[in-house]
Amino acid sequence: MVASSVLGFPRIGGNREVKKAVEAYWAGKISADELTKAAADVRKTSWTNLKERGVDLIPSGDFSLYDHVLDHSAAFNVIPKRYSGHNLSALDVYFAMGRGRQAAGVDVPACEMKKWFDSNYHFVVPEFSDETDFQLKFNKALEEYNEAKALGIVTRPVVLGPVSFLALGKAAKEAKPGFQPISLLPKLIPVYKRLLADLKAAGVESVQVDEPVLVLDQAAYYEKQYAQAYSELVPVSPKIVLATYYGRLGSNLSFVAKLPVAGLHIDLDRAPKQLDEVVAALKPTAQVLSLGVVSGRNIWKADLDAGIVLGQKAISVLGADRVIIATSSSLLHTPVTLASENKLTADQKDWFSFALEKAEEVAVLAAVLSDSQDAKVSSALAANKASIAKRRDFERTSDDAVRKRVASITPDMLERKSPFAVRKQLQEKNLGLPKFPTTTIGSFPQTAEIRAARAKLNKKQIGEAEYEEFIKKEIEYVVRFQERIGLDLLVHGEPERNDMVQYFGEQFQGFVFTQNGWVQSYGSRYVRPPIIVSDVSRPHPVTVKWSSYAQSVTSKPMKGMLTGPVTILNWSFPRADISRELQCMQLALALRDEVVDLEKAGIKAVQVDEPALREGLPLRKADWDSYLKWALPSFKLSTAGVTDSLQTHSHFCYSDFDDIFPSIQALDADVISIEASKSDMKLLTTFKQYGYSNQIGPGVYDIHSPRVPGEQEIKDRIASMLEILPEELLVINPDCGLKTRGWKETEASLVNLVNAARWARQTYA
Repeated sequence: MVASSVLGFPRIGGNREVKKAVEAYWAGKISADELTKAAADVRKTSWTNLKERGVDLIPSGDFSLYDHVLDHSAAFNVIPKRYSGHNLSALDVYFAMGRGRQAAGVDVPACEMKKWFDSNYHFVVPEFSDETDFQLKFNKALEEYNEAKALGIVTRPVVLGPVSFLALGKAAKEAKPGFQPISLLPKLIPVYKRLLADLKAAGVESVQVDEPVLVLDQAAYYEKQYAQAYSELVPVSPKIVLATYYGRLGSNLSFVAKLPVAGLHIDLDRAPKQLDEVVAALKPTAQVLSLGVVSGRNIWKADLDAGIVLGQKAISVLGADRVIIATSSSLLHTPVTLASENKLTADQKDWFSFALEKAEEVAVLAAVLSDSQDAKVSSALAANKASIAKRRDFERTSDDAVRKRVASITPDMLERKSPFAVRKQLQEKNLGLPKFPTTTIGSFPQTAEIRAARAKLNKKQIGEAEYEEFIKKEIEYVVRFQERIGLDLLVHGEPERNDMVQYFGEQFQGFVFTQNGWVQSYGSRYVRPPIIVSDVSRPHPVTVKWSSYAQSVTSKPMKGMLTGPVTILNWSFPRADISRELQCMQLALALRDEVVDLEKAGIKAVQVDEPALREGLPLRKADWDSYLKWALPSFKLSTAGVTDSLQTHSHFCYSDFDDIFPSIQALDADVISIEASKSDMKLLTTFKQYGYSNQIGPGVYDIHSPRVPGEQEIKDRIASMLEILPEELLVINPDCGLKTRGWKETEASLVNLVNAARWARQTYA
């Protein structure tokens, strides 16, 4: 019999209960016990829903209040020393690591945050050194297994594997030169043995151990470590199913197939071609093969017939008892359910499948492959065939004008008219900015009043004219604030925008939107990705009205704010029927028109943000060129239609950019701003290695924390930057946009930033 499995489930709650509870706890409105109960209620609902949908292997231990990697660090006592000695509870230490803390005499920054592989989810980076003292402070996997068991639900615990845990971490500041986290594996294994032995003693039959690093090139360097770890863990553990996802095993399969584990999970959504070689490698072993045939990364209804073909291929070699049908990865990246969506048309709703619907797909596939004669299974399979056929009919339609315009793109459309040195002189005259100009990344706090006005507009409680007057007042407030504190290059603050991607999708043709399609980005920050369903175009200007109004109320230069084509693509759920390249070029042309219109309206600088550029890079280096050959031209196409006098900006954050920094240089933006403060300014090493010819603004403080940086702290960062960067190229700005911050900390932080910039002008005159 073929079993069904879900690797992980969204932990946000169907109505964002976790976000609401966590933020209420931070605000002091509920207690730790009340937060714990809210989390338990969400877990209960998730487990119950999965059981009702017929899933055999239900995950536990994958829930998190903030981040699952942070959970692991807290459980294993991987807690940097700066968080100790403050008389904080374990829960408050946990949150301080995730978001920093500045209250009651405690002032500690957050840990570094990075993108989780090639997704828009962010994880908190573990910090290791020779002094790291691994201890099992609590066994989260066991606690949640017992919690589910008490509800009458048998689950399969999920644990982040030891090699991936170390490989995803970094050397702490106090680590000795040359220290490598993987060297700690012998110290870490005994703690894992205790965790797994406790699970076995509790009656756990199998455990899912996630080793996503196995789909990366670097895993080849860890062959001995994998052999060492699992040879020691397997004898004391429940049956281990080793889970890989987001890509192919590739050459790493040669040693993975030899590990003494009970099973292996592979991602057939991202890497379907690996099935044959994996089946061949596992045939002589006793390992079970878990097939990730239902995508954990998109929202399109699965083609069950295609999944059946893959399942039958594996069964023909391994037998049904050695095959599991599963989601490709955790469903963390998908919304909870379609059930609450009542504004999509019936046809649109029929195209999609969210987490609970994907769980049903997994269960139906497993039943079909087990030769089920259940009429409900047959009915579900027939309904799926009809849905897929209807979607294929829709996908055959296209916008001829958009397709012809993409086909007519020429190489000269990708290049600015003059080199940067010429442009810089013209832009200096046009903008009149001082040395070390100050600016922000774009957004300002989205207050409760702004959200309430938007909600009233959506509910038709106020008219468009009243809403626009409200937005104008918010813009003017932000402009006056920037003038008052002395910022140089201003922004309008984006009060009209619900999200940096969703807002543009709502203005472009080719997108549809959900009401409750929330997905976690980091911590309590959730987004509702738009869905690209057809060819994309811009029917009218999107931002010109607001940027023009902002410029009209100030004599200082205003910076227009756009989200770049690669980021809109990567932070949406893209089409599955045409290439990402074609979708990105369509977006680039729409944005090109917007940039040109902004310049015509008198805007002298335009920022086209690409924070997802690195995120979209394939996990295997061999595949990079195939991505960069269209991702870089897409950005250049969107920005190259203007005169040399217009200053183009772009922003990048929370990824390892050092390995593609030459590609960032090739974008030829006049100014780039890039996250630097949260990653200990390590990007400065990259600048030193590669140099940078255009202007650059490494972020001087972390905006994802409510903590206010001191003026001296910012001065020290500027001084560090100027040890490497030429003075004439440095721009001073925060790490990212200020949308999620409150006004109090925003004002205090930016005042310190402006004062530090004034100090720099005097010191480096």
